[in-house]
Amino acid sequence: MHPETRLIRQRLPQTPEREHSQPLFLTSSFTFEDAAHGAALFEGHATGNLYSRFSNPNTDEFAQRLAALEGTSAGVSTASGMAAVFATCAALLQPGDHVIAARELFGNTAWVVDEWLPKQGVEVTRVPVADTDAYLRAAQPNTRMVLLETPANPTLTLADLEPLGVWAKDEGLLLVVDNCFASPAVQQPVQWGAHLVLHSATKWIDGQGRVLGGAIVGDADPVARIGEFLRRTGGCLSPFNAWVLSRSLETLHVRMERHAASAARIADFLHNHKQVTHIYYPHHRSFAQADLGRKYLRSGGGLVGFEVLGGARRGAAVLDALELHSLTANLGDVRSIATHPASTTHSRLTEAQRQAAGIAPGFLRLSVGLEHADDLIADLDHALNTTA
Repeated sequence: MHPETRLIRQRLPQTPEREHSQPLFLTSSFTFEDAAHGAALFEGHATGNLYSRFSNPNTDEFAQRLAALEGTSAGVSTASGMAAVFATCAALLQPGDHVIAARELFGNTAWVVDEWLPKQGVEVTRVPVADTDAYLRAAQPNTRMVLLETPANPTLTLADLEPLGVWAKDEGLLLVVDNCFASPAVQQPVQWGAHLVLHSATKWIDGQGRVLGGAIVGDADPVARIGEFLRRTGGCLSPFNAWVLSRSLETLHVRMERHAASAARIADFLHNHKQVTHIYYPHHRSFAQADLGRKYLRSGGGLVGFEVLGGARRGAAVLDALELHSLTANLGDVRSIATHPASTTHSRLTEAQRQAAGIAPGFLRLSVGLEHADDLIADLDHALNTTA
């Protein structure tokens, strides 16, 4: 069966009520059949739910469904995407280890690798996400993990996953890929050798800007170690949020088809606009890595980046002139969102760091929603022309 079919038909066993859709299990704990059963659960000699910080039918269903979509054997859910990033690093790394991390990372992920990991005695080397040879040159005898985002935030720069996957396997390294910007409907990094895939489910997976959530899916052993860390430290997903996210997964493929179709049209429009100097869209002919975009991404996805004439001041003016695009710190919503990364998501980077990551002062990022593409194009045209 196709992934979307498996996802929709896959479900946990029905309760005696024979419900058609998975019910909510809003309970903090679960009862034991008797004292011996409780002892067996605590000792790990029996299966079943014990406490919702450990497991819950709703969180289990969400993690299992997402793992199936990504083509992995195991998964665990988290309270947010950053909880997934932090738990992965905290559970799998120890003092003396070395991590190779992409230069192009979300601001808070960059803080984890640049500030928190070194304080724990973990050495970090940052390399350009698209420079395959740089990863290989950065390897040391104590290297344990390679961490990257592809497409990267916010310029949509791509890593060449296939050679990285082969190299990581040969060297015994954990290849960890943040797949948030693409979603499993667009890209499956495990097909190219990734061992773990991270998600901020708050974005495309929810798709409606309602709840926070995250997940780690991948090989059973590291996922189990991360799951144990989460149980002990509490970065778990609530049953309600898991129920919402699991329902959202059922429409992910059809939503991403619409997001991508509109984004492709908007990329073409911006490419031809006289007030725009560059556009960034993985399936557009002008994108520097269009060949990798076609190789790894089923569609161009729902994010478009572009640079406007006039730098940061002009970029702010364009944002203020938009009427249909929301100005908010999120992406992956049914409502289109416009962001100026240099002053928001990547504002804590130095100017030199932003330049190295390709974030120009006049760079804007669009998360294309489900409004009609003609209306979004008209809004962008008006904003660009009235601020010229």
